Amino acid sequence: MLYGIAAATTALLLAALLTELLRPPALRLGLLDRRRRRAVPLSGGAAVASATVLVAAAGDATGVAPLGAGIGTLLVAGACVGALGLAVDVWRLKWWVPLAGTTAAAVVVVPFEETGVPGGLLAVGWVAGLTAAFRGLDHADGLAGTVGVVTAFGAAVCAAAELMDGIMVLLSVLAAALAGFLVHNRHPARAGLGACGSLFTGFVLASAVVFVRAGHGMGASAGVLFALTAVACADVALVVLARWPARRPLACGGPDHLGHRLRRLGVAPRAVTVLLGTGALGGVVAGVCAHTGWASGGVVLWAAAVAVVVVLALARVSVTPVLPPRQRSSTASVQVSQRLRVENR
Repeated sequence: MLYGIAAATTALLLAALLTELLRPPALRLGLLDRRRRRAVPLSGGAAVASATVLVAAAGDATGVAPLGAGIGTLLVAGACVGALGLAVDVWRLKWWVPLAGTTAAAVVVVPFEETGVPGGLLAVGWVAGLTAAFRGLDHADGLAGTVGVVTAFGAAVCAAAELMDGIMVLLSVLAAALAGFLVHNRHPARAGLGACGSLFTGFVLASAVVFVRAGHGMGASAGVLFALTAVACADVALVVLARWPARRPLACGGPDHLGHRLRRLGVAPRAVTVLLGTGALGGVVAGVCAHTGWASGGVVLWAAAVAVVVVLALARVSVTPVLPPRQRSSTASVQVSQRLRVENR
């Protein structure tokens, strides 16, 4: 108990310190969030991943808080996914590169001996998909970090109910590291999470929940997994619902996520984070209650119903269409030409 408190405090302070220390190098290297009108250095991802790995590894190495069988592998795989995310931030790699890397890491981590081959393959798809979903949440100040903190605490409670102390410590350290990062990421953000932090967070959370639910029924597990990550799942569903019928690319970034649509409705930036963080908390409470047996499985259905209503309502909010990169460049060139013509007149 005392180590858990000390580890969480250390991770929080270390992540906050590293985020600030890595800001100048990120600015000099041009490691910036290019989706925003202002330059936001992506120093938070490396800070969160480093703080989580260092604190959790120290506890395991000293024997004070051993992670247990399989969890050490999860931590190493998560570090590799974070390093891949850093490469994505630096070199802007194609979308399939992090997806392939995350899938390969998930194959190594998923406990096939407990899930079976069919369940294990579904778990691999889940880990890869949720990791990508968390990267999609990094589109508003404080959003990915807030949802990550709430989800990590909820998953830690589920791990504690299963007496999985190693996973509980790892998730608590991750939540604390994200909280330290949020000191710099609240609106207006001074640092961003980037692909490094969002992929690392999504992978560790998804893999940890798979470990917690391994051995439970597949249908019930699917409901709990959805509830614990309701906001990320709703964000993916909203993007797919908006882009698929219009045959727009699913892998390109664009202003059509949950936060963007709420902003189009006039919701303030900080209020967007509060609203979606509250939604994540509601889903987590439902997932924890269903996992521990404090409530029937029907509570998950209520969470799913709320998510469906929110997605369908926000899908009606008009946003800027998402175009392929080439078409986007040509459209921008046309707009510049039209602006120059007007100015010359």
